[in-house]
Amino acid sequence: MRGYDTVLVADAHTTEDLTAWGAPPPAQVIAHTNLYWSYQTAPGRTAGTAAAADVEFAATA
Repeated sequence: MRGYDTVLVADAHTTEDLTAWGAPPPAQVIAHTNLYWSYQTAPGRTAGTAAAADVEFAATA
């Protein structure tokens, strides 16, 4: 929406256990989040997932 390229670090996010309220277990929530972020697209932008070991931060011009 704001024109950013986005990468979700697939092995570095978390969630609460909300199974008492009918939500799936945390591991399934994380797997689902990784799945749908793997296929995000937008015109002229990149998005997806990466392992923490593969992420590099760099300044861009």
